[in-house]
Amino acid sequence: MSSTVFTQALDLACGAFLLTAVATLWRHNLVAIVQLAATQAVVLAAVTAFIGLRTGDVGMYATAAGVLLLNGALIPAALGRVLRRQPSQSTPPLVNVAASMVAAVLLTLLAYAVSRPVIGLAPPETASAIPLGLAVVFLGFFTLVTRRPAIAQTVGFVLLVNGVTATALLTTGSAVIVAMTVSLNVLLFVWMLTIDERAKFDGADPDDLRQLRH
Repeated sequence: MSSTVFTQALDLACGAFLLTAVATLWRHNLVAIVQLAATQAVVLAAVTAFIGLRTGDVGMYATAAGVLLLNGALIPAALGRVLRRQPSQSTPPLVNVAASMVAAVLLTLLAYAVSRPVIGLAPPETASAIPLGLAVVFLGFFTLVTRRPAIAQTVGFVLLVNGVTATALLTTGSAVIVAMTVSLNVLLFVWMLTIDERAKFDGADPDDLRQLRH
């Protein structure tokens, strides 16, 4: 595979990666939001494996498997169990859809602006996709602060970590660095498992989480 074809295919995959984050801002249904997060993890795992195939780094395959298992299966399954106990599966955002789409465009432009110094230091074949990964970081944070139910905010945090993972992957091409970012989701998954099954996590306002007893 030539460098040009690889770069174009990578940009296309990272575009799909960004699109899942934008779609999360568009949807109100919690089931759909969790499914989008799982889809994004599958795309991220594919991108990781694709870069590993190009560079010959075997560690990328292990990292891709970890992303697929944790972000694509275990965390969505845990969120799904919470959803089954939740009476309402709609999550009206603090910012309406139209304003969220405008914010998504502005945050993507911001990602292109602030990533310019990093692009010059990154591997040439992956440099053009770095702003897309960074845009997902911004969109994940935006989701985190504009969605009120705790489960939606958890999805926002997952998107943010996925974006950090993608940005680290595209910037350094190092499986070790990427594995370190994936460990953030390990901590998230463990935290979710420690939440009492009868707690108000599923439909609670974040302020209600202070009432949890471990």
